[in-house]
Amino acid sequence: MDFKVLLILLSGILLVAECDDKEISRKAKDKKATNLASARTSSKTTTKKPKQNVIKPKVKSPVPPTQRNTRESILSQVVQRGRFQQVGDTITVKAGQTLDLRCKGTSVRWNFPYYLQEDDEGRLRMKHFGRYGQLLVMNTTAADTGEYSCGGYQCEGEGCQGGIEKTGKTFVFVIDPQELFVPTEDYYVVVQMRTRQPALLPCQVTNPLAKVTLHREFPPEDIPIDGARIAFDLKKGIIIYQPQLSLAGSLYCIAELGNLRQMSTKYMLIYVHYPSAPPKPSIEASLSSVKAGENFIVTCTVLGDVEISVEFTWEYPGQQIGRPPYVREFTDQVRRGGQLMQESKSILTVDGARAVDDGTYTCTAQNLQGSTSVTTRVNVLQSSTSTRG
Repeated sequence: MDFKVLLILLSGILLVAECDDKEISRKAKDKKATNLASARTSSKTTTKKPKQNVIKPKVKSPVPPTQRNTRESILSQVVQRGRFQQVGDTITVKAGQTLDLRCKGTSVRWNFPYYLQEDDEGRLRMKHFGRYGQLLVMNTTAADTGEYSCGGYQCEGEGCQGGIEKTGKTFVFVIDPQELFVPTEDYYVVVQMRTRQPALLPCQVTNPLAKVTLHREFPPEDIPIDGARIAFDLKKGIIIYQPQLSLAGSLYCIAELGNLRQMSTKYMLIYVHYPSAPPKPSIEASLSSVKAGENFIVTCTVLGDVEISVEFTWEYPGQQIGRPPYVREFTDQVRRGGQLMQESKSILTVDGARAVDDGTYTCTAQNLQGSTSVTTRVNVLQSSTSTRG
């Protein structure tokens, strides 16, 4: 072998060996640095406080809307052939369409507007199947607007009997582009306003989007619907929560939707001062014991609201033989505890007491809220002569 070639090979081997030593030295330094960093990290972690086990409360996941509806009304509506949807508080149907309602349960019973009960055109049909009932209103009109409800027994399994009765209801608006109010045959409707009792003007609309206002016929004026004293209910009409004499007269409603404006039936409001409760009479006899032949009176008194009429009726022992009584009545206004009140009295007079007049005297006082009865007893003492005879 040539000496020059040998020298070149030897130089290459030494160079490779030197590179390997440098690589080994670098790796050793890197490993030492890694171990040192790990040691520091380990040292830091050992100084930390031990982690405590914290029990977190389980949070219930929100119920999907589809699951929420499973406990809703048993009443549903057929919107398309083979497609059902549970009804809400209200639903709308266009006039001329068919209203198809289904009620789950056995022995299903239905309630619907009274107008349909008198319908003899055959538009209303009810069918009963094994586990549900069906109500159909063919060719619907604006007059069919109203509340529809059903009740049925829920029973699971074959051959089960009884079950739990459930109910469902909804208010149906039958929208007619020519009728904003539910039609009625009455031109005038008399509404009695009673003290402390709400009064209803049934201005029912066929479209829930219609705007309703209240007006007086004479003298012409607008009556504000403030939501407190007077309010509008989509399902009922105008409700007067605080009846007053100033509202008496002829009133009517106006409904507006788009370019359509219509007037309702006229309502003749009559204000009646209504009693807050049945009367509370008291009764008193002038004498609890009288001698035969003497006269006595029995007085029945009612203290109540001013301008509240009270009617009196009597029952007495002599009535059985047709003994005629003498009764007089009068009313007067008095003050009790600084308050003006009305005192009504009925006085029954018995002339020349007899044995048949001995017994119980009953006074019944009655007003528009009801009646109340009170009693007292009168003893008729016979004279010694009469006794010996």
